[in-house]
Amino acid sequence: MNPRLSRRTAAKGLATALAAPLALGACARDKTDHPTSVTRAQIDEAMRTPTEITFWTWVPGIEQEIALFEQAYPAIKVNLVNAGQGASHYAKLRTALRAINGAPDVAQLEFQMIQSFAITDDLLDLRPYAMEGLEDRFVDFAWSQSTGTGGEIWAIPQDTGPMGMLYRTDIFEAHGIEVPETWDDFAAAAEALHEADPEVFLTNLAPSQGAFFAAMLWQAGSDPFAGSDGADLRVDLTSETASKVAAYWGDLAGRGLVSTDADFNDQWYQALNRGKYATWVAPAWAPTFLTTAAASTSGKWRVAPLPQWDAGAPPVSSNWGGSTSAVMATTDKEIPAAVFAQFINTDRESTETMAFDQFLYPPTTALLEDPEFTGQELEFYGGQEVNGLFAEISDTVSPDFQWSPFQDQVYADFTETVGTAFTQRTDAVAAMGEWQDRITEYAEYQGFEVTES
Repeated sequence: MNPRLSRRTAAKGLATALAAPLALGACARDKTDHPTSVTRAQIDEAMRTPTEITFWTWVPGIEQEIALFEQAYPAIKVNLVNAGQGASHYAKLRTALRAINGAPDVAQLEFQMIQSFAITDDLLDLRPYAMEGLEDRFVDFAWSQSTGTGGEIWAIPQDTGPMGMLYRTDIFEAHGIEVPETWDDFAAAAEALHEADPEVFLTNLAPSQGAFFAAMLWQAGSDPFAGSDGADLRVDLTSETASKVAAYWGDLAGRGLVSTDADFNDQWYQALNRGKYATWVAPAWAPTFLTTAAASTSGKWRVAPLPQWDAGAPPVSSNWGGSTSAVMATTDKEIPAAVFAQFINTDRESTETMAFDQFLYPPTTALLEDPEFTGQELEFYGGQEVNGLFAEISDTVSPDFQWSPFQDQVYADFTETVGTAFTQRTDAVAAMGEWQDRITEYAEYQGFEVTES
C-alpha cells in the first residue's frame, strides 16, 4: 500500500464532521478557482507582474534564499514572517486560514503535518505549476512524504532527518564496546556498559519524544496508519512488529539499562557534555546540533548507521524531522507562490546555502551526490565524512510510511501512555494498546471512521 496522502474529504463530508482542532481553513475563493493546468507563457507572465507574496518559516537566515529568488524574479517581493516554531506556528497558521485574512501564501510544514493540512483542503496541489523533472530532484522518501496517492504535490521537500547513531569513541574504547550492528548487539552493549559503570548509559530514551519512537517503528517496518484514506482512519499500534519495538525499549528502560531523561533541556545538555550517554540515536541534523550542545566533547564522537533488526539483511533506516514548503489553498497568487516554493528548494545556490550555511540536511539528489558536500571532513567527528554517511543512509529509508491527520495529538498521547511506561518501568506493550485507544477516541470525536487492527 502506497502510504502517500490522499484527499476524499468531500465524499466523506469531513468538512462538517471535524471539530475545532481540525476545522477546515475557510477561504475567500472556491478551491476550484485554481487552474488545473497552466502554460509556460502564463507562468512567465505572472513572474513578470509586480506581486507580493508572504512566506511563513522558522529557518534563521533564510533571507539569503529569498534574496536569490528575488534576484531571479525581480518583479516578485517576498514578505518574510516568523510566526514561531512547532505548535505555535501551526496554531497561528490554522487561525489565519480560518479567518481568511492574514494567511500566508507559502508556509513551512514538517512532513508529519502535511496530512493534517491536506485533509482540511488547506493546501494547493502544485501539479499544474511543477517544473519538469521535479520528482527526480529528491530522494524517494522525501518526495513520497510530500505527495498524495492521487499524484497530488502538496509540498516541496526542504530538509530531512535520516536516522543514524552518534557514539562516543572514548567511552566505547574504555569499555571494549564494538559499534553495535544489530539491536541485539545494542542491548548487550547497554547491559555490559551499565554493569561496568552505573553512571553511564548506552543511550537516553526521552519519554516525551514521540518522533523518535515513530522513527523506531518506521525502521522496524511498523506503519500504524497505513491504509488511512481521508476520513477513513486505520490505526494499528498493537501489531507484532509494533509490540516488538515497544517490548525492546520497554525492557531496556525497565532494567535501567537506558536512562529516561527529558531531552533538549539544560540537564540533558549537561549530561551530554559529561558523558552520561555513550550514544545518541538521532537524525542527520543532530551532528551539527551536537557541536554546540556538547562542544566540550569535540573529537570524541563518530557516526554509524542504525543497528538493524535482522543481521545480514539489507540495511534499513527511517526519518526523524525535516520540513517542506507548501502553498496555501487560500492564495490568489498561486503561480508566484508555487514558483517560489520550488525555487528555494531546487535552485542549486539556494539549496547549497541551506546545506552549508544553515546546516539543513538536504533532500535533493544533486547535493547528496556532490563530493563537496558528502566529502566534508568534520573535525568534531574526528574528520569523519558524516554527510556522506547520511547520504548513504537516505537511500535506505523506506518511502512507505504514513502519518495520521493529527500527529501532534498522537505524540501527546504517546507521552501519556508509552512514554510514561518507560519512566515508570511498567508494561510498554500494554501501553501501546492504551495509546491506540486514545487515538481512536480522539479520531472518532473528530468525525473519522476508525478501523483498529
